[in-house]
Amino acid sequence: MRVGLDVGGSKTEGVAVAPDGSIVARVRRATGWGPDAVVETILGVVADLGAELGAEASGAAPQIASVGIGIPGQIAPGSLWVEHAVNLGIESLDVGDTVASTLGVQVYVDNDVRAAALGAAVLRGGSGSIGYLNLGTGIAAGIVTGFVTGSLAGSIAAAGSGRETVPAVWRGSRGAAGEVGHISVDPAGPMCRCGQRGCIEALAGGAALAERWGRPGTHPVGDIFDAAESGDPLALTLRGELARGVAAAVRILVLTTDVETVVLGGGLTALGARLHDDVRRELEAVAEASVFLRSLALADRVELLPPGSPAAALGAALSGAPEEGVLIHG
Repeated sequence: MRVGLDVGGSKTEGVAVAPDGSIVARVRRATGWGPDAVVETILGVVADLGAELGAEASGAAPQIASVGIGIPGQIAPGSLWVEHAVNLGIESLDVGDTVASTLGVQVYVDNDVRAAALGAAVLRGGSGSIGYLNLGTGIAAGIVTGFVTGSLAGSIAAAGSGRETVPAVWRGSRGAAGEVGHISVDPAGPMCRCGQRGCIEALAGGAALAERWGRPGTHPVGDIFDAAESGDPLALTLRGELARGVAAAVRILVLTTDVETVVLGGGLTALGARLHDDVRRELEAVAEASVFLRSLALADRVELLPPGSPAAALGAALSGAPEEGVLIHG
C-alpha cells in the first residue's frame, strides 16, 4: 500500500492506494497548529488509514510501503525539510527526523500544489500536458508533462515498462516553476502582500478578496458572488477582478508552457459553473481583439477539477512510490 497525505491549513486528508491503483481507504482529520501538532496530525492520519485497512483486511492491516506528504511551504528538491509553511505555523520542520523515524517507512515530501497537479493529471487521465491552477487562499500552479493513463495502476505499469509515459512535474531550475500568483498584471491594481500592485493573487486570491470585501461571513467569496448577482457594486467589481486574475493566469500558463489543458482546482472551485463561466467569458472577451489569442482557443482549454477530488493526497501517494518506477522528474 502507498499512503498519500494532503496537509492543509484546516484539515489533512489521507488516502491509501493499492497496487492495482485503486484508492482503498480515505480519511480526514483537523490539522493542528505548529510543528508538533502538524506531526501529530500526520501520524494520526496514517494510523487512521492503518485502522481502515485493517478493517478491510479482516483485522490484518496490509503493509504500508511508503508515505507521501503534500504540504504548503518550500521544500528543497529531494529533501524532507519544509520551510515557511506559514498557514500551518511552521518556520522549519525536518519531516525525516520527526515523521519518517517514527513510521519506519520511506517518506517523501512535496509542495501541496505540485502534488495536487500530479494527482489531477492522474484523475483526469488522457494524454497531453496540463497546468494545474490552485485557487485558494493564494494562487499557484503546477505544470505536468508527459502521457497520463486513466488510472494510477496504468501509470505504474507504464513506468515499469521503461517508457517515458508517466506524469512528470516540471519544477524549473530552482523549483519555482508555476509560481504565477505574484506576477503583476495590472500596475494600477490593488496592493498585494508581496509589495507589488495588481498581482494575480491580489485580484483572485481568496484571502485578498475576503479582505477587500470586508464583511463578516463563513464563505466570503461565495458571498461576493451572491451579492454580485443582486447588483452590489463592490461585489460586481471583485467578481470581475477574480475572473480577470484567473484568466490572466490561464494565459500565462498557456503562453509560457503551451500546456494542452488548464485544470482549475482549490477551494474557490466550489463556486462551480459560476466561476468557470466567468473565466471563459473573460478569456473570450480578451481574445476578441487578438487573432493570435483566438487561435489558441483558451476558453476551451480550461476545466474544473470535480469537487471532492483527493488530487493532492493521491499525487502525494504517487510521488512516494519511486521503488515502483513512478517518479516526479525535476
